[in-house]
Amino acid sequence: MIMKVVIATHNKDKLKELKRGLSDLNVELLDLSHFPYIGDIEETGNSLKENAYIKAKHVYDITGLPSIADDTGLEVDALNGAPGVYTARFAGEECTYQDNINKMLEVMKTVKDEDRGATFKTIISFVDSSRKLFIEGKIKGMICKKDKKKLASFGYDPIFYVVEEKKTFSEMNIDDKNKISHRGLAIKKLKLILSSYLKEIPNEEESA
Repeated sequence: MIMKVVIATHNKDKLKELKRGLSDLNVELLDLSHFPYIGDIEETGNSLKENAYIKAKHVYDITGLPSIADDTGLEVDALNGAPGVYTARFAGEECTYQDNINKMLEVMKTVKDEDRGATFKTIISFVDSSRKLFIEGKIKGMICKKDKKKLASFGYDPIFYVVEEKKTFSEMNIDDKNKISHRGLAIKKLKLILSSYLKEIPNEEESA
């Protein structure tokens, strides 16, 4: 019987990328729509690693199934690494993607091109009954001076420019983005570890 693994996020955009990246892993991927009684998970950690673990452990404790969660941060050089752990709520607790973009463009409007460097980081946490794993993916880029939204995208994709690709994330399709992005790189590393690890452990549902 194929092992079930829960992706612990309510963010539909993040879920889409995670499911796409993990689709060839030999597991049955579930998401929180299968567990409607699991509400929003408060991110109380002081780091991406802590928040990723909080979410994965919370869902594992409730479902008893191996769980995967990630937390992502944008670290802007000119802002001394901010917004970092506060990336998703840079413009406030109830902000939208566009609110965050608008605030970033505003605070960066006088910053010179050579000082607009930034790094996107993702930490993925995997939790089951016997192990917890942490995987990091990161990519360097720069903050654009204007919103370049073209394809379906989310977060800061329209203003995060990858110099080597000469494109923002929003100008890439999901497969091209997953090949080079912070989340995509973390997913690749996670698959390498899990593909061997999952073969060695019994299905928790069967052994319960």
